[in-house]
Amino acid sequence: MISVAVVDAETPGNIGTIARSMKNFGLSELLLVDPPELDPDGEAYGFAGQAREDILPEAREVTFDYLVENYHTVACTATTNEDASNHVRYPAKTPAELADSLTGVNSDTCVVFGRERVGLTNDELARLDELCSIPASADYPVLNLGQAATIVLYELRSVTVERDQHPDELHARADERAVEGLHGEFETFLETIGHPAEKQAKTQRMFRRLLGRAHPTGRETRTLRGLFRRARQRIDRATAESDPGDET
Repeated sequence: MISVAVVDAETPGNIGTIARSMKNFGLSELLLVDPPELDPDGEAYGFAGQAREDILPEAREVTFDYLVENYHTVACTATTNEDASNHVRYPAKTPAELADSLTGVNSDTCVVFGRERVGLTNDELARLDELCSIPASADYPVLNLGQAATIVLYELRSVTVERDQHPDELHARADERAVEGLHGEFETFLETIGHPAEKQAKTQRMFRRLLGRAHPTGRETRTLRGLFRRARQRIDRATAESDPGDET
């Protein structure tokens, strides 16, 4: 299932527009992090169209931590200019590429949109699994939040509208608890091998992006955790054997 999250929106009307686009393209779960007040007589419901009947009133307020812990997350950002030296904002898929990568993958995925003026912060982006950016004119690459969400959700229609027609073709991605456990094992592995402390955060982000694109299965996730754990145990034993400690 694909859900949509909006983080710290300022304008209720944008939330209503996003809810309407969700209704258009076959999505139903809307998650709100630090939302403004949504007055049933206000612009959010006025912009929502038929989504005012179900998607908007059933929207859930959650924390950012909840998104990270429970979903395969896709951060939607402004154009990134594909700068490979910026590991926080690279690599980014186009919405069409994102749809292709999610086709046939059975996972709880959440597409995350940020604030109207500044989007998602670098700290927030570093915690999410994938990036999606809309290619736009270099002369004016900034899109309205509601417009950006509509473009992304339109491209995802092949997944959200057609997925139920081909249930046997789904690829079962590992659940988020297992994937986060793998990230924790990798973090410990980096510490064990003495990876430079100043490079550990960047390396962990790169590994998160890699897994985000790969959609590992439960078996693959367990295997990788086991490999990192056994490697760590061998290193610990070799270290202990080479340094037997003080003799009495």
